[in-house]
Amino acid sequence: MAAVGARPRARGHRACHRRDSGRRGRRCRHLAAGDLAIATAILYVRRFASLIKVEHSIFALPFAYAAAFLAELQVPGFWRMFWITIAMVAARSFGMSVNRLIDAGIDALNPRTAGRELPAGRLRRYQVWIFAVASLAVLIVATFNLPVITRYLWPVVVAPMVIYPYLKRFTWLTHLVLGIADGLGPVGAWVAVTGVVTYQPFLLGFGVAFWIAGFDVIYAFMDIEVDRAQKLHSIPADLGERAALWFTRAFHLLAIALLALTGWAQGTNFVYYIGVAACGILLFYENWVMRTANLAKVGVAFMTMNGIISLVFLFFTTLCLFVP
Repeated sequence: MAAVGARPRARGHRACHRRDSGRRGRRCRHLAAGDLAIATAILYVRRFASLIKVEHSIFALPFAYAAAFLAELQVPGFWRMFWITIAMVAARSFGMSVNRLIDAGIDALNPRTAGRELPAGRLRRYQVWIFAVASLAVLIVATFNLPVITRYLWPVVVAPMVIYPYLKRFTWLTHLVLGIADGLGPVGAWVAVTGVVTYQPFLLGFGVAFWIAGFDVIYAFMDIEVDRAQKLHSIPADLGERAALWFTRAFHLLAIALLALTGWAQGTNFVYYIGVAACGILLFYENWVMRTANLAKVGVAFMTMNGIISLVFLFFTTLCLFVP
């Protein structure tokens, strides 16, 4: 009788085991699906970060923060700085996205840029368009949390970002338009603090514009032959390497002069001018490194030195607020 009674229990154990196995299988599938979703999300975050070159934010944000500090010679409140940061990041994300969309065909024909997200197929055009529109929406939301005047001025900031990619098809002045697109960032940050438009922020904005234009000329050395083959315009491609080096030096001299004038217009103390002098020395070194068109040194001139310059300027601008 014991043996007869054992068989139903065995069948019951097998049924329980199948139910447990089924639950574990479903749980594993859910976990696997969740892990896949997380991995996919991380992958696309990385791709979009690469699309907009998020690491290049080190050029733009320090000057925007410095502008906000210089506007009233004090550090604005947390929420003001928070929304300025959101506006800057959103504007830059929009500008880079539109640039990549407009230049996707050109990038595909350039060995240096063919591996970018759109030519390489890692992102689709509709995805980048959605990202660009979302970035623009975030910028507009940010302006509604800043002084009222910024709600009406954001198109002025956005317009050069859309114009810039097309200009290389017509003129070597494209470097200056890129500079203006970036230089309007500090102007916007300044106005976001004061709520009024005056001449002082434009001194800083044009200083940044000439700084950006100068190292964009250096950056264009990498594409001279491709630009000429595709009939695209840049100072190195149109005017030659020697002329391009002199343009860079002239732009950087103007940048330093305008940064100094900004301090004079705002009545800053000697600490600010030490920072301007330090930036001048660093720009002199950058131009000395690029005294010949040596492509191997573009990385040093473009990324390393310009990242240091922006941080040095922010450091001394901030320090001048706390030194009598």
